[in-house]
Amino acid sequence: MNNYRVEIIANQSVQEDITELLEQEIPEIEYTVIPTVHGRGKKTKKLGTTTWPEQNFALFAYVSLQDAQKARAIIDAVKLRFPGEGITFFCVEEAAL
Repeated sequence: MNNYRVEIIANQSVQEDITELLEQEIPEIEYTVIPTVHGRGKKTKKLGTTTWPEQNFALFAYVSLQDAQKARAIIDAVKLRFPGEGITFFCVEEAAL
């Protein structure tokens, strides 16, 4: 079975929504969250400063292709609910060594 690295970077305001849905739809999922991530996206900066007060979080998980597809569907649904929150999803197939 191939493994895929799923990376989700999003506004902290949707972190709970995303993690709850991932755990509900992929009960065996194991992930790591980096709770505070700063950066610049297409529309805005999220730097945790007075000028740019918002912050992101990052979530990483290694999953099967089927679970990566489920995670993508979850992120698509969260984006529809929160269209202005800057939610990104990346998926990379793990290389065999």
